[in-house]
Amino acid sequence: MKPAAVSQVSEKQNVPFDTLTNTLHIFVALCDNKYQGIVPVPAGIGNGQDPNTNLYWGCGYGIRTYFKKSKEWKLVKTIKKDSLVLERLVFKHATKNCYLVADAYDGQYIKQCTQDFLAAANGAAKDTLNLNGKTLGISGNSSFVGYIGHDGLMDFDVDEVYKNTDGKTRNVVVLACFSKSYFSQHLDKEKVNPLVWTTHLMCPEAYTIHDAITGYLAGEGNAAIRKRAVSAYAKYQKCGEKAAGNLLVTGW
Repeated sequence: MKPAAVSQVSEKQNVPFDTLTNTLHIFVALCDNKYQGIVPVPAGIGNGQDPNTNLYWGCGYGIRTYFKKSKEWKLVKTIKKDSLVLERLVFKHATKNCYLVADAYDGQYIKQCTQDFLAAANGAAKDTLNLNGKTLGISGNSSFVGYIGHDGLMDFDVDEVYKNTDGKTRNVVVLACFSKSYFSQHLDKEKVNPLVWTTHLMCPEAYTIHDAITGYLAGEGNAAIRKRAVSAYAKYQKCGEKAAGNLLVTGW
């Protein structure tokens, strides 16, 4: 049965959480040959119902695998959620009081994943996570919100008009094809700071957002964070710094 088309992160708007702990939340729409308008990839990595082999999650450069191998992060909890979010991972930064939460959405529910990301980025949906006696603020309670996956906005319209609801500014990374063109109209220009998004076709693997986060946590500005993302993309895609620089941009 299809999950109800409501945000999975909107039920805990007013729950107190640890404001001294920095949190980052990444929404991942698993790559899906059957349910997404993508150029098909090999069947094993394009099964949006199997995070273990999925291109954006369990493969070598997927979020789960890449961050587990990173010296900057330690996986502290794996949560099997439901038929919408198939798996949630919680990572702790090696040296900073910071947690990263990554959610793997079943690929057939890419629209819900996109809407949950937009609601979080605009502060319209907030949630908390209990971890070892600590309550973390996630979704719109996070300072940094990311999206990884196919640009579903090329295929469907979202159900709501998204505007900032709480006056707080959030930093975002949107790794999907043509994400600046398609996502910008749904993000509040006054209260969303796009650290990195895209101007053309791209492969949204984990190294790009990983290195952008490294710069973000180091307190770098948008230009330096983008430079890290560009270098990572050029290295792994072997496309050259100029091409990666034309693809990955920052700001409005």
